[in-house]
Amino acid sequence: MTEALMVDLAATVHGDLLDQGGGAAEIFPAISRHAPLLGARERESLHRQVSARLAGLGPIEPLLVDREISEIMINGPGVVWYERHGRVESSGVVLTAAELELLVERIVAPIGRIVDPRKPWVDGRLADGSRVNIVAAPVAIDGPYVTIRRFVLRAEDVADFGPPTVASMLAELVTKRRSIIVSGGTGAGKTSLLNALAAHIATESRVITIEDAAELRLRHPHVVRLEARTDGIEAVGAVEIRDLLRNALRMRPDRIVLGEVRGPEALDLVQALNTGHSGCLSTIHANSPTDALRRLASLVMSAGTGLPHDVVRTQIGSALDVVVQVERTPSGAREVAAVVEVVDGETVRPLWCGE
Repeated sequence: MTEALMVDLAATVHGDLLDQGGGAAEIFPAISRHAPLLGARERESLHRQVSARLAGLGPIEPLLVDREISEIMINGPGVVWYERHGRVESSGVVLTAAELELLVERIVAPIGRIVDPRKPWVDGRLADGSRVNIVAAPVAIDGPYVTIRRFVLRAEDVADFGPPTVASMLAELVTKRRSIIVSGGTGAGKTSLLNALAAHIATESRVITIEDAAELRLRHPHVVRLEARTDGIEAVGAVEIRDLLRNALRMRPDRIVLGEVRGPEALDLVQALNTGHSGCLSTIHANSPTDALRRLASLVMSAGTGLPHDVVRTQIGSALDVVVQVERTPSGAREVAAVVEVVDGETVRPLWCGE
């Protein structure tokens, strides 16, 4: 039997069990009713697929088991898409409207969120660390839409992102407590490179990580992990990245690793770097090192302090030492494209450029 037919059969058996209120013990009898001629191996395979649909996140659970899948995309009822090695493909899994509604409920309930017309979107984190975003009606015309950014951070080293020359340079920059920001587009490998850079922090250092959704896995003996929080259904107040960064400065950090700077916390980061907290590592969304500095300046100014642009530029030039640009190649590999020294907050000097 083809994979597509097996997926269809799993959906049929799963639907039968839902209608009858059956559990895991009823899977084999249901398989016998719908496909009595299946061989033993196919029956076992079908049993695993139906079990996955009954538990966890149902029909997409097999996709979550595949560690090579980096993104799962559900565009309303219908085919589920996924990304593997930089390529987007159809999974063969097809969700009905009822299955998708149940899937959304299974995602939001454990994280204490709701999705309704008053707030038709939600961000959260699954138990394995994967990020999840849900957009529902009325803004999702054909939704709900579910996007799961898999937690597939591997134990990579800086040597995996470029030739020995750039690898040794990056390791030395971290060792010398240079303040570094990794720049790149979505999926370029910023977090993976950040994790690899942090591996070169001295083992006697106290490292505090701050993230919107905890992804970093530092191979370090002394790490304190902080994670932001949004408003929950129980009226529990939000905790912003900016709050965590300010608090981290009171926790005797030797190094601060900020997962991503993308809001007014940029001001607090720059001020921290200019008041003795050197050696910070972070990431930012930008297409080039120069764009990274411009975006950082915009984020600092979004804090609403009224600082003139030239003052902000000067502070960034004093705070930040290096920008590392990382890109995804056509083959799906993630490589360092450039390493530049920050001159004055708007000007950079190349230290290394890829081909």
